[in-house]
Amino acid sequence: MSVTNRLACYSDPADHYCHRVRLVLAEKGIAAEIIEVQPGRCPPRLAEANPYGSVPTLVDRDLALYESTVVMEYLEERYPHPPLMPVYPVARANTRLLIHRIQRDWCALVDRILDTRSKEAERVQARKELRESLTGVSPLFGDKPYFLSEEMSLVDCCLLPILWRLPLLGIELPRPAKPLLDYMERQFAREAFKASLSAVERDMR
Repeated sequence: MSVTNRLACYSDPADHYCHRVRLVLAEKGIAAEIIEVQPGRCPPRLAEANPYGSVPTLVDRDLALYESTVVMEYLEERYPHPPLMPVYPVARANTRLLIHRIQRDWCALVDRILDTRSKEAERVQARKELRESLTGVSPLFGDKPYFLSEEMSLVDCCLLPILWRLPLLGIELPRPAKPLLDYMERQFAREAFKASLSAVERDMR
């Protein structure tokens, strides 16, 4: 049995939580083996590493981490350059709070839209809420190059995979959302973002 000294990341090529981890890897230029896992299938090695068999799962020698925000913060601490978290505790706490809000407000809606078990009426309502919410916050993207920041951060890494999936979610942003649309265009053109995409994700647009 070969001992691997490199990072391995078990990832669903279509999942936005996996995409955020791949985006952090790409932003930091970290070499990792991306092992694609199809929904509902759990390779034996993944089952060994993670009792839930969930993705994303990051394996770093004897360490196995799951839950995307835990993985992202580990990568930030293990590979501090370029930084994706601010230095000062107050700013770091605010970054964590923004990630929590994206999780609760937007990821929950995305998951409801993509869940085949959701009733059609629920999906329609979730689409409407997500579109209105993103349009409502759009002016916040006009002031700084990144979301409420001069620098790329873990917040952007959580947000961009959702925005990339808007066509898949059946959401078209209206013209008043121009600051957000401009932000998306800028970010999607970046080399690290392109490098983070799986073949399945490239086909989404």
